[in-house]
Amino acid sequence: MAFAIDQEHLPAILTSHPMTDDGFAALCSEHPNLFFEMTANGELIVMPAAFSIAGIWNAEIGCQLANWAKQDRCGLVSDSSTGFVLPNGARRSPDAAWTLKSRVQQLDPVEREGFWHLCPDFIIELRSPSDRPRAVREKMQEWIENGAALAWLIEPCERAVMIYRPGRDPQKLVGIDSLPGEGPVEGFVLELTDVWDPLRDN
Repeated sequence: MAFAIDQEHLPAILTSHPMTDDGFAALCSEHPNLFFEMTANGELIVMPAAFSIAGIWNAEIGCQLANWAKQDRCGLVSDSSTGFVLPNGARRSPDAAWTLKSRVQQLDPVEREGFWHLCPDFIIELRSPSDRPRAVREKMQEWIENGAALAWLIEPCERAVMIYRPGRDPQKLVGIDSLPGEGPVEGFVLELTDVWDPLRDN
């Protein structure tokens, strides 16, 4: 699928035909300067590359989660380049995620080499200045509705965190310097000082 969209018009939502995993992967490879997701209704979401500061935030969060997971050894950590096919058919990529190894081991060996057809157990999303608030909130709810046991929306510009849990209203925390995990990631603690202020000296 070849197309051209000016950066000023991104993010954009396009109508698309149904795609297989291989077809979606081919689309992504045809446009390496863009980032794609697909809704459960088959709408193609086209986004620009992340702003530089958002990449710094994401790297810090992903590094902390990966370091903890190496010690815990129960799950696998993925970054923002990782795609998942959710039970509702959407194709989504969280900024960071943790998935139980036992669930991945149950997948067909061929499927393990492609897009995993499952929802991660734990999700972290970052809201950057270019993100539309409503779209981000809907995406967070979608993670929970498709099986995530816990999801965090980090909002560095507000120094705030929204916590999403199944069967409960989102909880907003403001001005905190650390955030303890629970449920599937009990024992993980996200230190937020370097997320709020990545340019600090110490």
